[in-house]
Amino acid sequence: MAENQADDTEKTEEPTQKRLEDAHKKGDVPKSQEVNTWFVMVAATLVVLLFVQDMAKSLTATFRSFLENPHAMTTDGRSLQALSSELGMLVLGAVALPFLVLVIFAVAGNLVQHKLVFSGEQIKPKLSKVSLISGWKRLFSMTSLVNFAKGLVKFTVVGAVMFLIVWPQRDRLELIITADVSVLLPTVQTLSVQMLGGVIAILTVVAGLDFLYQRYQWHQKQRMSMKEVRDEHKQMEGDPTVKAKLRQIRIERGRKRMMANVPDATVVVTNPTHFAVALKYEEGMQAPVCVAKGIDNIALTIREIARKNEVPVVENPPLARSLHATVEIDQEIPSDQYKAVAQLVTYVMQLSRGRRRLTAPR
Repeated sequence: MAENQADDTEKTEEPTQKRLEDAHKKGDVPKSQEVNTWFVMVAATLVVLLFVQDMAKSLTATFRSFLENPHAMTTDGRSLQALSSELGMLVLGAVALPFLVLVIFAVAGNLVQHKLVFSGEQIKPKLSKVSLISGWKRLFSMTSLVNFAKGLVKFTVVGAVMFLIVWPQRDRLELIITADVSVLLPTVQTLSVQMLGGVIAILTVVAGLDFLYQRYQWHQKQRMSMKEVRDEHKQMEGDPTVKAKLRQIRIERGRKRMMANVPDATVVVTNPTHFAVALKYEEGMQAPVCVAKGIDNIALTIREIARKNEVPVVENPPLARSLHATVEIDQEIPSDQYKAVAQLVTYVMQLSRGRRRLTAPR
């Protein structure tokens, strides 16, 4: 008994596809922040390489007039408002493309890790987020310890790499203050690219390992217990009790519709007690059609309805058993039964015409 309870509570089973899809809908996806950081650092490096000089020239041209002719600016409210708007548009135009590159790479950092997610589940207010006990558990959880150790290692390694890159340039850095602007910008750009390149090299290893760890941790969290697997199977396939009830309801409804067709039948073939098959034939039909059939109690009901509605009931055990086994409701009889059924229908029609002649007024 204890073993069964342990199987129900321990998450020993691989997550099903439905479990993974439900987690994705809730916004619970494997995500490494280090991968996002790597993409942003690559974008920053591209910005420094491709856009810094043009951006600096654009901003320099924008602010030069303010620095060279500050006395020429009017200081009334309307002029300052127009000046601020113009200055804002110029600065926005200078930084728009670099900013767009950063945004594209930041989004790409998420898309390479998981499918696009639209979910408000993660921002819903939850009591567990403000609970001191839950917060304490999160603070000292294994995930928090791993993140702390990862951050400490990353800070140490990245700091060491930047130190190794900058330290040999310490003599040049002392001269930067006195250097001309035309020399200063290329020097700073070169040094920045070197530092960013070193950081990216380290982050490539860190991001790769963290990506694998986050996916592994997320997959472990999605694992299921035997009880969860059984509950999900019931949910997808339907509760057997409910399915049996629905099946019974469908059978009852089908039986009622079938019994409603018996009064319109041409003849009912019986066993005489165990089988009953109601056939309908009208001029223009290719072959008689089975409108009702059944055994035992259902066969008895068919015979009773037929007699109440003056539908001929003919005993033919071999034909009744054969028709019951080979033809379904609303289907034509099989071709190998044409001859026997044709003789039966002809006999019934002749009998019906004879009755009409006997009852006709003279």
